[in-house]
Amino acid sequence: MPALLNQTYRLPYRHGVPSSGGRFPDGAGFRIEIPSVEGPAVLEAVLSAAAEHDVVVNRVSQGSGAMLLTVSELRDMAAMGAENGLEVSLFVGPRESFDVGANARTPEGMGRGGQLRGLRQLMYGVEDVVRAVDAGIRSFLIADIGLLVALRDLQRTGELPEECVWKISVSLAPSNPAALRVLADLGASTVNVPSDLTYADLAEMRAVTDLPLDLYLESSDGLGGVVRGHEIADLVAIGAPLYAKFGLRNARDVYPCGEQVLEDAVRNVRAKVHRAAVALEWLARSGADAVQSGPHAAGLGVPRRVV
Repeated sequence: MPALLNQTYRLPYRHGVPSSGGRFPDGAGFRIEIPSVEGPAVLEAVLSAAAEHDVVVNRVSQGSGAMLLTVSELRDMAAMGAENGLEVSLFVGPRESFDVGANARTPEGMGRGGQLRGLRQLMYGVEDVVRAVDAGIRSFLIADIGLLVALRDLQRTGELPEECVWKISVSLAPSNPAALRVLADLGASTVNVPSDLTYADLAEMRAVTDLPLDLYLESSDGLGGVVRGHEIADLVAIGAPLYAKFGLRNARDVYPCGEQVLEDAVRNVRAKVHRAAVALEWLARSGADAVQSGPHAAGLGVPRRVV
């Protein structure tokens, strides 16, 4: 940073917003997440792009739902995750936006699209998790409070594995620290916070919980289209332990994914890994001492290989 600019504007940019003392179990401050990894072919594209750009991807997440993958596909994703030491987090498939009711497809009801409708969908949601666990998956995106509590209770009784990770989806992202604290108390393992948080907002969130926070450094147009990968050093300093999540602005929506949009899904994730690589260059340029977790790091919901 030119000395004159630094003196004139009194950088750094955080202007007194406190740094976090939190870390992941391995001592790292941040991890990289690539979302919308919808199936084995898309995960293969992530791994290929990560090797090309020399980027460690710690977690991939998926939005269509485990219910739309065959058991063979679930096992393939679990095997790739296990081999590469990365978390594979799948959305729970049944939800209002997929259901026969029209409410979730109206402007007023759209915000409730990730919730589960009635006992029928709740039971299918639990079964979706059990089916994927049987195939080796150990991490799931949750967008319904009732489902979170049900899965937490099943985990406490030993009916679901202790190492399962309950990742709160951006569909349920808390907008204030009190709401974040409620999700933590209900059993969340990691929480996606809104992508447009200011530094002060992020610090307020971090002050109420030690849970990892997931933050889009770039988000899809549907989530506001923020592009702030260049801010990674400050965001990690304030929000650690932080999953730096790379969506993609100006990209085709692929939910629910299938053969009809597979090429788009593959191109999208390759671009997301590239965005992550650029952000890591900004991090290196900043001189910050932020450390990223490596493969197989403690606390990751790395899948189990099932034959």
